[in-house]
Amino acid sequence: MEEIPIHASAAADTADSPVTGAGPGEAARRRRRILVVDDSALQRRLVIAALRGLDVETREAASGEQALIISRGWLPDVIICDWMMPPGIPGPEVCRRLRALALGRYSYFILVTSKSAKEDIAEGLDAGADDFVTKPVNRAELQARLRAGLRILEAEERLLGQNRKLRETLDELDRLYQAVDRDLREARKLQLSLVPAAPVQLEAGTLHFVLEPSGHVGGDLVGWFGISPRMIGLYSADVSGHGVGSALLTARIAAYLSPADPRYNIALLCDGDGNCRPRNPAETAALLNTRLLEDVETDHYFTMALAILDLATGEGRLVQAGHPPPLAIKADGTWRMLGEGGLPIGLIEGASWEESRFTLEAGEHLLLHSDGITECPLPDGRYPEEEDMATWLAARVREHGGDFRAALLSGLHRLSGREQFPDDVSALLLERP
Repeated sequence: MEEIPIHASAAADTADSPVTGAGPGEAARRRRRILVVDDSALQRRLVIAALRGLDVETREAASGEQALIISRGWLPDVIICDWMMPPGIPGPEVCRRLRALALGRYSYFILVTSKSAKEDIAEGLDAGADDFVTKPVNRAELQARLRAGLRILEAEERLLGQNRKLRETLDELDRLYQAVDRDLREARKLQLSLVPAAPVQLEAGTLHFVLEPSGHVGGDLVGWFGISPRMIGLYSADVSGHGVGSALLTARIAAYLSPADPRYNIALLCDGDGNCRPRNPAETAALLNTRLLEDVETDHYFTMALAILDLATGEGRLVQAGHPPPLAIKADGTWRMLGEGGLPIGLIEGASWEESRFTLEAGEHLLLHSDGITECPLPDGRYPEEEDMATWLAARVREHGGDFRAALLSGLHRLSGREQFPDDVSALLLERP
């Protein structure tokens, strides 16, 4: 039988309308669609008559096959289908095939049947039916079950709408993450550019640099600056915390100790003719402390080891502000610690530091490093002893074969058993001939 579209008129009293109070979205913008499926025209008319007074749009199908064809194009909200429709496919099979179509919208399926045995109900539920109406169809019962079904559909549509908004939000967050990730990668490149990538050859030695942030960017920094042909400054700094805030402060420290223009390097004292001499390292630490507390609005502080070294004589001056003690390492691997300790910079206003003096012997190397190395956990979670790590570092210095960065990082990976270090790793090595 050819499908006959029938449009029910809106009821005068819509209090019982199954679409009253529908939530936002498509359900609130259109009338609900109901497909009535029965091989008997009389039975279809009886069901449609029971729907009068509801603000719905109805269509009829005379067979299960016809119902499936209509469903593909019309996408009904509710299908009221007779169980037995010889010689065509029965109602449970119509439901099973409908579910297999995956139309993109869930249709609430009500089977109309005179069957009441538990086995029959189980068969209908297994086929995908949502509810049952017994024959003869009672108007009040049918409308009550219809309202219950539409409440389920409305809840599903609200959930789908919320899921759609959630997906849109997640997509937007992903776009923002990608943008932030790109920015952080650029920030990492800029931070790494503050440290020489290759060893620096001096007239009386070689400088090696290591900087490996634990994340995109970190709070460690190592560097050097020239003072005269025979005198240089070396420093290692570690800003508290991780991430962008710490990285920005390392850039500020790099500017304070700039090697590009001695006039702006606060570790130096320059006259009008451009002649410079080193400031006492302890005074430099105090000046950095004042600058950080007065000029920079931050909760961060940093530790630092700053050394001024005469390459010709090996005589040096050092301030150790809460930083791991530098190591003086001989060619045979023996070592000694340098420095007198002291407070980190940026914690206490008016704090002061003590300068310590040392002499680097011919063939003895100087190593400045952060606690990301000495406090890197071992595979069992323990932390290495300070003297054991000093011996381990001395071995890396003695055996690096010209690539100190690779030797240090690969050795630390093996020692810790970690692919990613929990803290930034940095070091500066001066090799004296």
